[in-house]
Amino acid sequence: MSRLSDRAFHILQTEIQNCASNDAAGQVQKEIVLRRLERLRSQMGVPVAEAELRQVISDIFPEFSHKAIKQALRANRPPGIWSKVKLVTVTTVGVVGGIYVLNLPFPMIRIPVAKVAPFLLFPSYLSMDHNYRQAISLVEQSDQLVNRATSSADISLGGEKVKLAQTHLDALPVWFLGYSPRTYCGFFQCGWRFTLDEFETARKSIGRMEAKVFQEQNAQTQLGASDKALNTAKQEYQQAKASAAKADAIADWQTAIDQLQQVPSSTLAGRMAQTKLVASQRDFEQVTGFAAGSARTDTLMNAGMQLALRAAQLGQNSPHQAAKWEQIVALWEDAVTQVEQASLADPGYVASRSLLADYKKNLAIVRIRLEAERDSAAALEAAQRTTRSFLASATRENFSTNRGYLLSELQGIRDQLGKVQPGTTAYAEAQALSQSAQKKLQQLQP
Repeated sequence: MSRLSDRAFHILQTEIQNCASNDAAGQVQKEIVLRRLERLRSQMGVPVAEAELRQVISDIFPEFSHKAIKQALRANRPPGIWSKVKLVTVTTVGVVGGIYVLNLPFPMIRIPVAKVAPFLLFPSYLSMDHNYRQAISLVEQSDQLVNRATSSADISLGGEKVKLAQTHLDALPVWFLGYSPRTYCGFFQCGWRFTLDEFETARKSIGRMEAKVFQEQNAQTQLGASDKALNTAKQEYQQAKASAAKADAIADWQTAIDQLQQVPSSTLAGRMAQTKLVASQRDFEQVTGFAAGSARTDTLMNAGMQLALRAAQLGQNSPHQAAKWEQIVALWEDAVTQVEQASLADPGYVASRSLLADYKKNLAIVRIRLEAERDSAAALEAAQRTTRSFLASATRENFSTNRGYLLSELQGIRDQLGKVQPGTTAYAEAQALSQSAQKKLQQLQP
């Protein structure tokens, strides 16, 4: 190592030129000091000390700048550890920056470098080999997940793989296809072997899978909405109490089934929708049949109730004539006929049987009242005929000669009147005639 570095020499040389005069003596002094410094610069060994440096200069230039000597001494120091680190860092950054520039993805840079110094493109070779391997693997995975999907999770994962495959394909320079660096591939067995046509085929395949993923995701969204609407309609139907609420739920159910039918059948969601559709339509047919049967039973029962109500209203304030009882019987018979039409498969069948039992009971009671009214009216009419016959024959002359016959006639009248049942229209009149006959009978008895 030189005892006086070039940088320190130039600092001192500049200051000597400033101190030396322009005359001949000044030039001689300058030459003497510069020769001394040249001698130190040519010597190898320990860097010159401050005292020695001052001794070399101060005897010629006693007023030499102390600041310049300090600067020269600092410049003459050997580089420290941080200086070396800084130098290495700067050098490394420079080399890395240069390699980065040479590996920029531009043909006008890479092609000349590949011909002259292909080893400088080593990072590019590594990147291209990695991207090629990843692209091929991801394209195959995407094809398996998207085109042979068995669940929505496959579609979601396939969509992610498609995006990654597209990223790696984009990282492959098209101009580089078909070019394989012999040195690199000899050591690392390069993966890229496909041509531009194969590259375009891979890109088209990725494009088709991107479109299919989009369609599948839309179909999955449509399926999810339809499935949610279907479950909501089923729940509303199960919770509905009124017929109107059930009808609204059935309408929503049908709408949800229509939405399921609109899911594209070419998608995974469409195939899943077809499976759901079969079960949903089966349940819907059962429900609509159940609802129709329930509505039919309700209609029959309501019709029967209306007839029964009318019959009950007509039956109030009895007794009634036989003709009115016949109307009441006819109404109860119609009510029974309506309720009897409820089918065993209808959901309201049990309730209709209970109502039918009540109606038949009331019909039997009304028929008994009708029969009683008819019998009582006939008995009263027979008693009245006998009474008229008795009155025609009950003359003063016959009282003495035909007393026994008249007594039997009166007893027959009383017997006929006894057949008139309470609660009939003839009962009051029959009671009056019976009392009259009793008095007459008492008069004729001895």
